[in-house]
Amino acid sequence: MALDQLKAFLVEMQKDEGLKQRVLAASTADDVARIAFALGFEFSGDELLRFSGKKVGRVTVSKQEHPGEYH
Repeated sequence: MALDQLKAFLVEMQKDEGLKQRVLAASTADDVARIAFALGFEFSGDELLRFSGKKVGRVTVSKQEHPGEYH
């Protein structure tokens, strides 16, 4: 299940400072999903966005709004 994969990735991110920095530098939720996929975790950028506002351990997922962003 993608939600389990997402939660496992967030736990892993808390243990790995380099991974955390890569995720924080990512531009989009899809970029984060690609980073996760390369490490064996499977979830989509949309699933990550739907998880916004929820917390796993010390990580709270939040959608970043950028000025000039179009939807």
